[in-house]
Amino acid sequence: ERWFQRCQQIRLSSALLFDAVYAVVAAVQELNRSQNVGATQLSCKSSKIWEHGTSLMNYLRMVELEGLTGHIEFNSKGQRSNYALRIMQNSKDGLRQIGLWHSEDGLSMERKLPSINVTDTLFNTTLTITTILENPYVMLRPNHQDLEGNDRYEGFCVDMLKELADILKFKYRIRLVGDRLYGVPGANGTWTGMVGELISRKADLAVAGLTITAEREKVIDFSKPFMTLGISIMYRVHLGRRPGYFSFLDPFSPGVWLFMLLAYLAVSCVLFLVARLTPYEWYNPHPCLKGRCNLLINQYSLGNSFWFPVGGFMQQGSTIAPRALSTRCVSGVWWAFTLIIISSYTANLAAFLTVQRMEVPIESVDDLADQTAIEYGTMHGGSTMTFFQNSRYQTYQRMWNFMHSKQPSVFVKSTEEGIARVLNSNYAYLLESTMNEYYRQRNCNLTQIGGLLDTKGYGIGMPVGSVYRDEFDLAILKMQEDNRLEILKRKWWDGGKCPKEEDHRAKGLGMENIGGIFVVLVCGLLVAIFMAVLEFVWMLRQAPGNESVCEEMLRELQGIVLCRDSLQVRRRRAASLMRPRPLPLEERRARAAAVSLSNGKLCGGTGLPEPLSHRLAQEAALVARGCSHIRICPECRRFQGLRMRPAGATGAANFVLPSRQQPVVSFGFSWGEFFPSS
Repeated sequence: ERWFQRCQQIRLSSALLFDAVYAVVAAVQELNRSQNVGATQLSCKSSKIWEHGTSLMNYLRMVELEGLTGHIEFNSKGQRSNYALRIMQNSKDGLRQIGLWHSEDGLSMERKLPSINVTDTLFNTTLTITTILENPYVMLRPNHQDLEGNDRYEGFCVDMLKELADILKFKYRIRLVGDRLYGVPGANGTWTGMVGELISRKADLAVAGLTITAEREKVIDFSKPFMTLGISIMYRVHLGRRPGYFSFLDPFSPGVWLFMLLAYLAVSCVLFLVARLTPYEWYNPHPCLKGRCNLLINQYSLGNSFWFPVGGFMQQGSTIAPRALSTRCVSGVWWAFTLIIISSYTANLAAFLTVQRMEVPIESVDDLADQTAIEYGTMHGGSTMTFFQNSRYQTYQRMWNFMHSKQPSVFVKSTEEGIARVLNSNYAYLLESTMNEYYRQRNCNLTQIGGLLDTKGYGIGMPVGSVYRDEFDLAILKMQEDNRLEILKRKWWDGGKCPKEEDHRAKGLGMENIGGIFVVLVCGLLVAIFMAVLEFVWMLRQAPGNESVCEEMLRELQGIVLCRDSLQVRRRRAASLMRPRPLPLEERRARAAAVSLSNGKLCGGTGLPEPLSHRLAQEAALVARGCSHIRICPECRRFQGLRMRPAGATGAANFVLPSRQQPVVSFGFSWGEFFPSS
């Protein structure tokens, strides 16, 4: 019957060729009546055309005759019009016309098609099914030794066969192919595998993951595809480094962090320099004493100059506020810089902490073809190997040359062998996307690289001219419309072992992501405690006394733990610090009314228990020693000494402070007022 159909196709081609020549002859005859048509020698390299060509095309559009293929007529565009096609059905009685298709009127059926549930050819017929063991299409049951016949097998194709048998009312017998191959042509024109068994009529159907290819279509028939797929690349998962305790530093590269540190140091130094140069950062802390001699202070000491950018960078600010235009300019530029840095860091932090990116050496088939470090191959004797062998695409040709010439061979005998080679060596396996998806669901160490290399389908193989082809086509289309094939695929493909991409994105952050910030916090607390201990020890070392450092430390800790008022301890320690140094008589008299100058700041008061005059003398000595953040106003620099005045009603006290190769500074102060002595 197949040869009969081919003979019918040859006869149809001959009839169309005859009608074409007949139409041209009719057009030339009509043209010859109006003008003398003659042959002209033309060259393909010249732009000269046949002078009668346009006229002949116009006469061809006007041809109307009856030929072997029916009525011949053309429209203004040169297309055939006003013709009809008969629809024939192949049955036991031969070809019968069941409908007519007209170019103008469309389709009209004379009789209905037979129901696919009841057929004369398949009803109560036992078919031999050849197949191959391949997960999840056809598999042996765990207890297959105790079973017989079709009950020994399970899988997607087995379930599909059951539903096809219920629809078409046939019986079947499953038999595994002898050589365990799908089918490739041999050197002498013979075929192996399931295709070979269909050609030799040893089987009626081949139900498996059999790919529909043009080469196989020449020797066997295929049904409608029951599954669409493509060639994909399987490779093992290469995870990047696990997020460490300091992964919160990942949003910026090490170079950016280094430049940020250098920018911080540069801004701090420039701020310190600018604050010293500008006269508007030197100010009187007590504006009520304007016009009298007092000290001028600068809030940007070296320590404050390094602390002020830190407060701005941490978005917390500080009590130090710039007063001069130059320092405000430096501060504004630094704040704008920190605004962009903090915004960029915040925007990238979430992605770097929540997404564990994969580091894959290849991302597409072009990357795989352009390197030689990673081997790649396919299943020997499969459609994937044939695809690369017959491909005319340059990249695929290069890949085939690599696979064909590689020693030892990169081809495998089964999918399981290819997957094992992927997991145990630097190897990429080329296989159908459906198989790739199936094994990736069951092994989380596997992944798919790139997209599909082609698009093809799986079909049911039959011998050439099989009378069951139409019935199986209709049955497969019905199963697709009822979503039965999709339900079967989900049943056998969904493994549920590996988490989905959404699960990775929804997973909360753990200590492995942000544990480093806790380490930084603990280290900062330990450094603060260590510095406090050093300051405590340094203060006790500077003060003369016989008390032990450990005893003082223990006494202070006991007061903290027992919630005692530590002010008493501080007062006792302050008294012990001041006790070894005897005070002059004049200084003791000045305690009744004195002014405290702390860090260059001027404040007044009486009756305080603190040795205010001594503190004033110490801080004035800072000026003489060259303290950078305290100055003497120019009005006071002309005084050469600080002399004692008799303690009278004013309660004043004068001090003479030595200096290092500098003139002695003279101060007079009385009841909170600060003025130059005369």
